[in-house]
Amino acid sequence: MRLHIAAIGAKPGVNESALIADYCKRGNAVGRNIGLSGPDINAFDSPKSLTASKRRAREGAMLLEAAPVNAKFVALDENGKNISTEELAAMIERWRDDGVPAATFMIGGADGHDASVLDVADLKLSFGALTWPHMLVRVMLTEQLYRVMTILSGHPYHRS
Repeated sequence: MRLHIAAIGAKPGVNESALIADYCKRGNAVGRNIGLSGPDINAFDSPKSLTASKRRAREGAMLLEAAPVNAKFVALDENGKNISTEELAAMIERWRDDGVPAATFMIGGADGHDASVLDVADLKLSFGALTWPHMLVRVMLTEQLYRVMTILSGHPYHRS
């Protein structure tokens, strides 16, 4: 099963890019032994010249178009579920074992997700009540996906 991240917003800076690349590299090393790969990251610039509602709709279309066929959709959303890493690992394990080919984690723009994204999301996931900058969310998400892979592989990185 392939893990993808589709994100709206500018490219990360040098420091964020280094962290993201490190967690992706680690994830691929651990994941290959348990039938998981990635995450791959597709980033899209927000169409600034549109009104907020039209911009959200265009961003939503870009995120959905980036997802592989038959992927599960996870929308990162401030109103989503606040679950543990172990719960996320169990969900990804279930999807993998059910033959789901991919899971796409979607990070919306500054105005949040369009209804078209939230309506098809298999999971609306929150990183808590705090507000996080988009660049840090990308880093935190790649770390969490790496952590999920370590949990599923029995690697000692994660401690309960």
